[in-house]
Amino acid sequence: MSLAAVRDLRERREPANPEELAAFETDVLAGFVVARASAGLSDGMINSDVNHIEQARAWFGRPLWEMEPSDADVYFGKVLRSAAKATRQGRAQALTTFFAFLELRHKVEIHAMTGRVLECPIDEMNKPRGGKQAALRIPPTEPEIKTLFTGWREELTACRKFAPTALNYVAAQLMSKVGLRVNEARSLDLADIKWELGRFGKLHVRIGKGARGLGWKVDRQPSRSASRSTSWKNHNTGSVRSTRHPRSPSTRRTPRLSAGLPSATVTSPRRGSGIG
Repeated sequence: MSLAAVRDLRERREPANPEELAAFETDVLAGFVVARASAGLSDGMINSDVNHIEQARAWFGRPLWEMEPSDADVYFGKVLRSAAKATRQGRAQALTTFFAFLELRHKVEIHAMTGRVLECPIDEMNKPRGGKQAALRIPPTEPEIKTLFTGWREELTACRKFAPTALNYVAAQLMSKVGLRVNEARSLDLADIKWELGRFGKLHVRIGKGARGLGWKVDRQPSRSASRSTSWKNHNTGSVRSTRHPRSPSTRRTPRLSAGLPSATVTSPRRGSGIG
């Protein structure tokens, strides 16, 4: 068997001129922005990544796909040596994400235009260290929670402003017993308490933990453990002249009040109506 020379049948392309490379670099950055937007990132996060990329490009003076690990060593080891830790980590992460985009979308095209094999300059040897370590959060014990709410309940009879304090107390009870988040608790109205649903009633959580692209999640939470808290609040803060009550836990600085929504008629706590 004899050997023969193999000729590449693909079309040969001349190296791109500086004008074509500049136009291609602009298109690549625009495509990166669109790709990150389609992934659901906020405008602020995208602007931050683009700012990091542009600053690295301004220092390098050439298209970033020509940056090598030795260039990254100089940039992070000398230029950004005294920069804040968050700045170093953010710029390294932005460059890593940008090179991942180049490798997935434009690796072959960059090789055809420049003859360079794309390689991310950020590796395990020069990647800035110092990530934040999550602190261990130990939840309070049952006796500690009971002590907190017992003292808080006793202060309601002598507090300067009863309505905001009572609303804060009930909101804290809901978060403790039902498991609501702060934003979920503060967005509740009296109309969201559905006493007719189930044995102990339910709470209509209209503004739950939201997925940015899907909108707010609506949920109904059983209110067995919080039924005494909500009924105590209704009994002690007086009647409401509207089907929608000002949002908990504070009625101050609420846009809905400035719009003329009737507020609750607050009375002092009635004797013998405390909750456990």
